[in-house]
Amino acid sequence: MSAAPAVFTDPPAPAPRSGRPASITPVFVRLKLSLLRNGLRQSRGRTVGWSIGVAFAMLYALGNGAAMIALRDNDYAPAAAITVAVVLGVGWTVMPLFFFGGDDTLDPTRLSMLPLRPRPLVTALIVSSLIGVGPLFTLLVATGTVIAVAHGVAAAVVAVLAVALTLLLCVALSRAVAAANTRLLTSRKGRDLAVLSGVFIAVGAQLINLGANSLSSDDGLHRASSTADVLRWIPPATAVDAVRSTGRGAYGLAAVQLAVTVLALGLVLRWWYLSLFKLMVSPDASTLQGEPERTAGASRTRSLSVLLPTRLVAGRTRPVMERQLRYMWRDPRAKASLVTGLAVGLLLPLVAVVQHGTVYQCLWAAGLLGMQMYNQFGMDGSSFWTVAATIGTRRDAGLELRGRALTLALIAVPYVTVVTAGAAVLLGRVEALPETLGLAFAFLGSLIATGAYASVRYPYAVPGDNNPFANGAPGQGGLVALNLFGGTASGAGLCLPVLVPVIVLHVTGHHGLLWLALPVGALYGIAMAAASLHFTAPRLLDRLPEILAVSSKG
Repeated sequence: MSAAPAVFTDPPAPAPRSGRPASITPVFVRLKLSLLRNGLRQSRGRTVGWSIGVAFAMLYALGNGAAMIALRDNDYAPAAAITVAVVLGVGWTVMPLFFFGGDDTLDPTRLSMLPLRPRPLVTALIVSSLIGVGPLFTLLVATGTVIAVAHGVAAAVVAVLAVALTLLLCVALSRAVAAANTRLLTSRKGRDLAVLSGVFIAVGAQLINLGANSLSSDDGLHRASSTADVLRWIPPATAVDAVRSTGRGAYGLAAVQLAVTVLALGLVLRWWYLSLFKLMVSPDASTLQGEPERTAGASRTRSLSVLLPTRLVAGRTRPVMERQLRYMWRDPRAKASLVTGLAVGLLLPLVAVVQHGTVYQCLWAAGLLGMQMYNQFGMDGSSFWTVAATIGTRRDAGLELRGRALTLALIAVPYVTVVTAGAAVLLGRVEALPETLGLAFAFLGSLIATGAYASVRYPYAVPGDNNPFANGAPGQGGLVALNLFGGTASGAGLCLPVLVPVIVLHVTGHHGLLWLALPVGALYGIAMAAASLHFTAPRLLDRLPEILAVSSKG
């Protein structure tokens, strides 16, 4: 009995789609909640740390909001509210530049392979971005600022709109900055910027502290009010000030300020949309030819030629200096150390200027930069093997040390000169400039001298995980402390032949001879550095095996 023939039928036609496509916003909201939940499930320690951080953030937000509400009837309440709004905007703007790697949802390139259009993607991302500790913190602080300046029913209604606009603008700014700089922040330069965030935060905190101290007098509060008259036209402060304008009956001014805020929000969203469109359509550098890299490399070579003229720097010293300059630019640890020295070396004289202190605080700049000479070979890590292979004679060792010392001097000498001269002018102590510069140059030369010897005699390993703030490998704490404190003390002690005569001239009243400290200090610093390099060169050659063993541990 034969089987019945198979009957093939056409597949059913798909049902016609009616209306608009389904919104992706709920999907992104669930995705954000899943990311938060799964992140906390990774470990108990992470959950505890996150909970403690959230608790402190909420306490600070509630305290700030309560303080703003307490200023409600104070004459300086508008200035405080406007300043807080501007700080919120600035904080949300710069946050992605420093903490981009901490939030995977900030990287829109993860969505580039999905069939998503930028316009609905903007809507979905901004709604999902409102979920989290940061938006809640901003909501609490913004609510306190508008309550401080809201008087009347109309102002209360505008306050609700102002809080919403402030929150949306802050979140949109953060996302727009992240999208515009995604390819930079996911590159090596972006990671270098992120690891240096601690330096910027420390400097910024000190500047905020100086600003807070300057407000301790009535004159300082008056200056703050004058500054707020300008800041109130910077979104999102315009939304907060619109509440105050409404309470005063200036409805036209309030409408203009709200319109400015809405316009700023529209421009930021447009910028964000264009950045997303470019990220999802335009190719990145990995799909392009290498010509731009070669051009950039040639440009950097020309820049080094300008910094290191052949007539002044020749022989082995020149490639050593070029290598060290590239290390400072490319290695996160070297870059973090150098930037920290430059930033703090400028910050401390700035504190002296603001607080009418002494010009001698500029010696910090020389000290912090001079400390960069310590542990030269331990910082190289395993790459020091290639350097050690080229050191076969005492002359090679001397030129290696001289190139490293000259590289540091190339940066430190002009920097110390500019910082010291600027501080002396701002403090009105121009007559103290020669002696201060002389002491600074002597201190710098002494630290280069002691640093060169310590790098050879007491090297220590540095972790090889590119952590810029790791001082030393486990078990190296004693050597790190010896280099840091012993080096500073010995460098200061070597400056006594210059420091003591300066003190004697001050005590005896021979102020007209203090200018001699500049040439004497400069020549003394050069002599100390040169003598140390001459003394240390043969010891570098003898201790190459020990240094190689230490550097290989990093």
